[in-house]
Amino acid sequence: MKFIADENFPIPAFKLLEDFNLDIYHIGHLYAGISDIEVIELAIKEQRIILTFDSDYGTLIFKNKFKPAGIVYFRLSTYTPTEPALMLITILKEVKIKLEGNLTVIETETIRQRQIP
Repeated sequence: MKFIADENFPIPAFKLLEDFNLDIYHIGHLYAGISDIEVIELAIKEQRIILTFDSDYGTLIFKNKFKPAGIVYFRLSTYTPTEPALMLITILKEVKIKLEGNLTVIETETIRQRQIP
């Protein structure tokens, strides 16, 4: 699996995922300021799963019909700078959770998924 961390994804969490040897880069490091549409187009082109705190990607998928490899939307009201990475690492170790082809919504106590049409 390959990932793109959106600009709003915490840098400490991104660095932890890099240290975990994921194939990942941070939009803010390479393409600062690009639009959500440009991010999703890049993700589609490179077959990367987007890690984000931005709910707009749901609209881009379900209304505008974009089809990225996957989206992981962190819907957390409070969190430590590394907590999103620790949550993702736990999910990656779970065989029953498939990120590819899904919009995955991670909340403090729940994980919901909806298949990308």
